[in-house]
Amino acid sequence: MKKTVVNLLPPLTVAAVVSFWAFAPAALLAKPWLLVVTSALITAFVQALEWVAERHTGWRLDRREFFTDLFYVVLGSTVIAWATTTLAEGPLHAAKVSLGLTTAWAMHVPFLAQVALVVVLIEFGQYWMHRLMHNVMPFWLVHAPHHHITQLNAMKGYVGNPIELFLISLSVVALFDLPLAAVFCGLNVLGVVSTFAHANVRADPPIWYGFVFTTIRHHSLHHSTVHEDTRCNYGNSLILLDRIFGTYRDGEANVVGQDDRRRLSIPEQFLFPAQPLVARLKARRTAPIATATSIDAVAG
Repeated sequence: MKKTVVNLLPPLTVAAVVSFWAFAPAALLAKPWLLVVTSALITAFVQALEWVAERHTGWRLDRREFFTDLFYVVLGSTVIAWATTTLAEGPLHAAKVSLGLTTAWAMHVPFLAQVALVVVLIEFGQYWMHRLMHNVMPFWLVHAPHHHITQLNAMKGYVGNPIELFLISLSVVALFDLPLAAVFCGLNVLGVVSTFAHANVRADPPIWYGFVFTTIRHHSLHHSTVHEDTRCNYGNSLILLDRIFGTYRDGEANVVGQDDRRRLSIPEQFLFPAQPLVARLKARRTAPIATATSIDAVAG
């Protein structure tokens, strides 16, 4: 019975989120802080499940992992959210207004269709951005820190280099006329799926759910220590996109990480994209010393 309940938790949580945004009082939906609260509650709920339905003992959360993950949750909810709104969504919406673009039809379709539109728009962009990061070197440097995590937990989806976190947050939703409740609902649905897909929770959802949405099985394989296995299952929340574009692979991994599974500290994650530049500077500094040593040896 417990196993069945745990397996049904991902779809039931998605249903609960949609129901909340569809039927909550309008006065409550108007609160600007509501999305932050609902997102935090989703993360806390799934994180708590790790203590009652653990998937792998090797992924058990310790104090260091918890506070590192919490740092990134706060970073994502503050700095990254501000950067996305200020540098991307705000200018995009202003351009839409300036050009007189309108999608009035989107305001008149059913609520579930509006939510589905938000989910697809965001995930479609994230899928191709994620795929780009794995296949083009400059972009891989900003994404690689996320693959240096050595265990999967509910908050791990927030962990990564800030440049990557900003790039992966970009979308074209601001170009569409949609009620705020539908946008926030779509974001929460993506949050539920992504959080369960990163969580150390023994949940194996029904086949229909796993056909459309990303699960921990799909995403753990993507985080495998085997390089080739990381080039699949790019969908952060919609594994359906991998099925459509030919990047889906079945399987699961219980050992994750890169480069001999060396865990990066927060400063190392932040500075990781600068590694090639640092290596060049070190090479330039050591070159004169090596040359001088060679000259002295010949002279001697």
